Amino acid sequence: MKPRNSSKPESDDEQRRLAVLIDADNAQASMIEGLLSEVAKYGVASAKRIYGDFTSTRLTQWKSALLKHSIGPVQQFAYTSGKNATDSSLIIDAMDLMYTGRFDGMCLVSSDSDFTRLAQRLREGGLIVYGFGERKTPDAFVQACDKFIYTEVLRAEVTPGAPAKTLPRKSAKTPRKTASNAVKEASPPTIAPAAAAVVAKAPVLPLPLDLLRRAIEEASDEQGWAHLGVVGSYLTKIRPDFDPRLYGHRKLSDLFKSHARYFAIDERGGVGGGKSLYVRALE
Repeated sequence: MKPRNSSKPESDDEQRRLAVLIDADNAQASMIEGLLSEVAKYGVASAKRIYGDFTSTRLTQWKSALLKHSIGPVQQFAYTSGKNATDSSLIIDAMDLMYTGRFDGMCLVSSDSDFTRLAQRLREGGLIVYGFGERKTPDAFVQACDKFIYTEVLRAEVTPGAPAKTLPRKSAKTPRKTASNAVKEASPPTIAPAAAAVVAKAPVLPLPLDLLRRAIEEASDEQGWAHLGVVGSYLTKIRPDFDPRLYGHRKLSDLFKSHARYFAIDERGGVGGGKSLYVRALE
């Protein structure tokens, strides 16, 4: 069977069918909930598989997440020390899934540049490729994907100033009080955010002013106004890893609105009473 053509328009009733393939050796379990929520924005995760040597203590963190999120583990023993057999297993499965013709796209979860050629080949086969990895991911793999999302923006945030959790006091026998015990009683033990398995929010990057202005210029009309959706599409095409969350905003519209010194926003009536946003770069 030929790979499915993912360039067709996506209707409301038919979402893209996606395969999510996770390289457990190069991904952290702390971002799995955010990852699957992000995947849901692009389609339905019809297949979810994770690859690694689960007899290793390094992957203990993943074991509890597999059953909870219905992810199928693919056990891959390390045949030789220092060699990664997981990559080959994932690549073979990705090609097999592509040739079933049942998928519109694939989500490759890894920070490993070894999957660069795989991403290129999947796109050549007509599939949309979404990459997920840490900021350390080599640019070659990032650029090989249609869209790349850094996993730092998907992890749980530590709210600034939020109190740490206080451990409950035990109702066991009260030990004989000493000077050191008195100090401990005055300061109840707390759980640090790191101990509670909460990952801090990724640092905010500087505003890519030149990139944003270039995107608006490419999509603008004679008056300099550009439809926000077209600007967003252009940004993704030239920078697959562009994400407003890297700059401290959940949406692209919020990013432009928060920088009124450089950009103007205009809300216009659309078809059927809807609203459309247009943006223009200021001198």
